[in-house]
Amino acid sequence: MNVPLSGRYALITGGGSGIGLACALQLAADGASVTIMGRTPEKLERAVKLVEERAVNGAVATSYCGDATDEDTVRSAVSTAAGPDGALDIAISSHGMGMIGPLMQMDKAVWDMMIDTNLTGTFLVTKHAAAAMARSGGGSIVAVSSIAADVSHRYMSAYAASKHGIDGFVESAAAELGRYGVRVNAVRPGYVPGTDLTGAIPDPDAFEADCLAQVPLGRLGTPEDVAHGVRYLAGDESSWVTGTCISINGGQHLMRSPDYDLLSRQIFGDDYVDTIPGRPDA
Repeated sequence: MNVPLSGRYALITGGGSGIGLACALQLAADGASVTIMGRTPEKLERAVKLVEERAVNGAVATSYCGDATDEDTVRSAVSTAAGPDGALDIAISSHGMGMIGPLMQMDKAVWDMMIDTNLTGTFLVTKHAAAAMARSGGGSIVAVSSIAADVSHRYMSAYAASKHGIDGFVESAAAELGRYGVRVNAVRPGYVPGTDLTGAIPDPDAFEADCLAQVPLGRLGTPEDVAHGVRYLAGDESSWVTGTCISINGGQHLMRSPDYDLLSRQIFGDDYVDTIPGRPDA
């Protein structure tokens, strides 16, 4: 049996469901021992059982419950995920949150939460994973960015800013950490139905039809589609790849973003979307 990641140790934040879980399953199937980090114990418990079923060649699955925006928690999670000698080989920053809404109506608290969760969390995972990897000769860090970092997304300015930030951070981190054998890359998924970030859409059929019209390959993506790209960047097959952001979206980045105007109006209503703060009729 070919087990290219046998003996490797990996940390995956946001690994309890969706893309993160698909990544954990892919790594375990290739022999890596995986620690899944998330904030919901029940979700983590279910995920670990699924990963254990896919694990081969003595690989194990464990969980770590915590928030990726807390530095002490991330530091501890990295230590938990590392092997007996303290080595960590792979870190996947897959946690994140999404939010849609008119820019002029956005509370600063929402902006702060988006940047803290998506961008600062990625920084913390990279900081502590890179330190563990550098001590043991290197490793691979993969951040989950978004097509929103490549194509403008109306009504998603905070989310897009956080993902643009991830891409810029990945490039700079890769340039700095390469001397230690630490590679840093990102993937940019398109719209993937059924994940936590997309589960609250009020009329998914209409929205997904609009998404599909912008995908040259003619189908929407799955968590597994993204996980295959992450797996490539995590393993030796990409040993000469760093500082890159790979689009995994069926070619949607060549077209336009979905119609978030329609979606925003479905969620908030026309009056809220069209209101101009400070006007007498507002």
